[in-house]
Amino acid sequence: MAAFTSFDGTELYYEEEGTGAPVVLLHGLSASTKGNWQEPGIWAALVETHRRVIGLDARGHGRSDKPRDPSAYRDDAMVRDVAALFDHLGLEQTDLVGYSMGAGTALRFAARDRRLRRLVLGGIGGDPAKWGGSEGEARVQRSKRWLAGLEAEDPDAIEDKVARAARRLFEARGNDLQAIAALLRGSRHLADDIDLGNVAAQTLVVCGDKDVSPDKLAAALPHAEALVLGGDHEGVVVNPELARAIASFVSAVEVA
Repeated sequence: MAAFTSFDGTELYYEEEGTGAPVVLLHGLSASTKGNWQEPGIWAALVETHRRVIGLDARGHGRSDKPRDPSAYRDDAMVRDVAALFDHLGLEQTDLVGYSMGAGTALRFAARDRRLRRLVLGGIGGDPAKWGGSEGEARVQRSKRWLAGLEAEDPDAIEDKVARAARRLFEARGNDLQAIAALLRGSRHLADDIDLGNVAAQTLVVCGDKDVSPDKLAAALPHAEALVLGGDHEGVVVNPELARAIASFVSAVEVA
């Protein structure tokens, strides 16, 4: 267990295990290193391949600080946190794996930072050409419904099933609901402001067959392949095939 101070004074928790080439893991919204990577067996699968596995608890999550002001999540704060972690640990030519929210953070990081060898984007996809339009608006509307559930004074009175399910899930995971609400108000969705052509790392885009398609995102990236596994957005995380796919992809030797 370790912590460091990020660019704005926020203290962030990270955990690492193993020796060898580093691989950094970024979890999804309302999850943590433990819930997204360790409990499903992905962490262990990477350690078994003789990697130095590093998991970062994002601001607002896990054991990291949980700001309740939306401004703490603006201006690509989570992307800057990843850069601060790389600087803190002196990481170079590192593999980066993100899931859902973490994949969005990883993609933005990869578009501006050259310290990556391989990149795995899990649980995101769709058509990047529509991220600033219809698909982006759908994400905004979903976030508004989640916010309504998080900020409801009486959770038993929530009528919207999406808002009610989100509230129950975030509570079950032990989240600080005010911090998650601040994140939803302050952070950025996937949008057409990301320069996908600037992502130099070899990339795997992987989604469940009951989630969004990874195909168009993979096609829009310079060096990417798509993979579909069984499961929905939550279920594919515990599919053992995901652990094997990630471990296999980041263990591949580059061919000159």
